[in-house]
Amino acid sequence: MEKYTMKKELVIEWNHIGEEIEKTAEEFEETGMALSAVLAEIRMLLEMEGVRVRMNETVLPDDAPPGSESLLFNGVPVEDLLEGVEVTAAACSCAGCETCGEGCEEDAECRTLRYNGEAYEAIPPELLGRAAAKALELE
Repeated sequence: MEKYTMKKELVIEWNHIGEEIEKTAEEFEETGMALSAVLAEIRMLLEMEGVRVRMNETVLPDDAPPGSESLLFNGVPVEDLLEGVEVTAAACSCAGCETCGEGCEEDAECRTLRYNGEAYEAIPPELLGRAAAKALELE
């Protein structure tokens, strides 16, 4: 009888609105860079342990409904993986700013995460690493 070992997999899905929206480009870039850094740091270690790592990025249309943006680890939203993390909406850091261009509205809101009393438009690397570890624990 042939021995079969099943490999674990960590699939990160990042769904965000398109880059055409200047007001949020910086936050998307920060989250993207943090994801890349965390993946570079953990990928080799996880693959040595038999865990395949994949990242899927989906750029949503600019008119995507509110709440469409998400960051999932093995299908579970980051806010469901980490105790004490909640999703909130806050005024974008540039709301009403003339440098943002015509697309920036005074009452524009961005999806933010609240953790330990702090609000983050770009998710910190520490939380990304914790979410990845928690998603693997659930398998």
